Amino acid sequence: MKSIAVIPARYGSTRFPGKVLTDILGKPMIQWVYERVKKSSVDFVCVATDDERVAEAVAEFGGDYVMTSADHPSGTDRVHEAVRKKAPESEIIINVQGDEPLIPPELISRLSEIMKENPEIEMATIAVPCRREEIADNPNVVKITIDKSSNALYFSRAPIPFLRTGGTDTNLYRHWGIYAFRRDTLDRFVSLPESSLEKCEKLEQLRALENGIRIKVLLAERPTVGVDTPEDLETLKEHLRKNIQH
Repeated sequence: MKSIAVIPARYGSTRFPGKVLTDILGKPMIQWVYERVKKSSVDFVCVATDDERVAEAVAEFGGDYVMTSADHPSGTDRVHEAVRKKAPESEIIINVQGDEPLIPPELISRLSEIMKENPEIEMATIAVPCRREEIADNPNVVKITIDKSSNALYFSRAPIPFLRTGGTDTNLYRHWGIYAFRRDTLDRFVSLPESSLEKCEKLEQLRALENGIRIKVLLAERPTVGVDTPEDLETLKEHLRKNIQH
């Protein structure tokens, strides 16, 4: 059962244009991501991009890439095109964000293995336990609620579950936007219209839940250092200088 990890990488970014090519201690961000994912157990890794600058950067460090349409509404659609062009025989597809230069390779491996070992799982993703005060009032942090079988109940930018006065608090989780798809599930997902909850929260994973696609949730101990803004980049560089040999 072949697996592929696809890293969708647009050059354009509303808050941080050119983010995926920004220099991090001598290497572009996309190279950091690619090299981390290559250390996982997946059979093949490629970058999916619509920009020649990104393609050239990937080619320069010896990575695999595929050119995709500039008109995709989401990274998942870009991943789907990349799989069709580059590895149509792949049965397990993992969507890895291009701004996660410290993504743990073992996390990618866990997603791949759980899909291989459990053919009934249609999709899988990652959640991280956290404290309410860390995430409750931040709409940029996506929260997730999970059932007793470790399937996603709901994703939201709102503080869920809401702690009412007199209520008893429960476990809180932040979502880490890495997804594993079974091939037929990915085909179905991209064929579905944008759902009402998806339009409301601007979270494409809600399209899956609204259409009855179950999402298995694996837990990670802590989130990686992602990069959404130039300020995040400086935080990341400082972390790397202190903690990682490159």
